[in-house]
Amino acid sequence: MSNPLRLACIDADAPPLFLPIDEAGNREGYEPAVARLLAEELGRPLEWVVVPWNDMLPSAQRHEVDGVLCGQGIIPSRLEQVDFTRPYGVFHEGVLIRRGEGVSGPEDLVGKRVAAIAASANMTLAESFEGAEVVPFGGESDDVYAEMLEALRTGEVDAVVDDDVVFVPLGEADPTFELAFTVQTGNRWGIGVAKDRPETLAELDGALARIIEDGRLRKAWEEWLPTLDYPF
Repeated sequence: MSNPLRLACIDADAPPLFLPIDEAGNREGYEPAVARLLAEELGRPLEWVVVPWNDMLPSAQRHEVDGVLCGQGIIPSRLEQVDFTRPYGVFHEGVLIRRGEGVSGPEDLVGKRVAAIAASANMTLAESFEGAEVVPFGGESDDVYAEMLEALRTGEVDAVVDDDVVFVPLGEADPTFELAFTVQTGNRWGIGVAKDRPETLAELDGALARIIEDGRLRKAWEEWLPTLDYPF
């Protein structure tokens, strides 16, 4: 049997991006669908490796995984650590608030506590909101996303900045939260690979190019992210 395609991610409930890993080691969602397509294209079994958020890129650097396929915007601070494939998604960023708080733009965040994951593209956006108090959340926990939502729910923070894809189910139907506004940042997400594994990068990038070209990626996008425009 071929060596498994080992991909790092956190284990969290963040539909439609991904759902928790089940007892058999499988998971559903857009990113897992991308991973399955890549594994099938490469003729390799798929294996998820669960690590804390801030240990995902180091796990690739240590060659414990082939790559990181888990909400990684291609930003300068990450490009210093790993190389990236071409993007499998392009997402904008949203600001989530408690329902009825009356925030409709950055000007309404003056004096408010705004949470984002430290050293992320979301943090860069949060820091651009003049007059807001930025609250960084570290990636040491098993589920930093759930921690931020709980902080918003309890009033510890007044808003959370994250990519629009993770807010799809919350902004529409959750009675607690609403999507205040979206910023068209066009963040490109890719698979992070250790810089000293160019052959692995080329293998994954080539497989990704083929599933984009033949329409398989579009099909996965339209299944899981039907409310978002397909970017390719």
